[in-house]
Amino acid sequence: MTIFRCAACQQPVTSDVVPGEPLGGPERPLSNGVAAPRMARGTFKINFDSSLLILHPDDLPGTTIHPDRGRLGGCCGLAGQDGPILVCAGCRVDVATKESDCWTDNLVALIAAAVTEQPETSTSE
Repeated sequence: MTIFRCAACQQPVTSDVVPGEPLGGPERPLSNGVAAPRMARGTFKINFDSSLLILHPDDLPGTTIHPDRGRLGGCCGLAGQDGPILVCAGCRVDVATKESDCWTDNLVALIAAAVTEQPETSTSE
């Protein structure tokens, strides 16, 4: 398992997560509404150019919504088109974009350059 920490202050931004694959299923709901999460809870996937880590929206307890309300565009949720939407709860540095609008996937894209990876260490011998 891995915890991702803010590169600026080392505050944990994710819960324990493991590598995984995106979930299958319908791409969009039949009516306006938020799609099912793209990733299973507790999993992450590195995107094609290693710049983003794709996670379930509930796996980022160490983050909070960006104070710039201009970044929170969307009609049924957050579109994620106006810059990072989530900041580190410790130091308020931009760390991720959340998408949850009716025309987007339902996911969080953690900025790989904004975090450090801390593998879980075993305490048993």
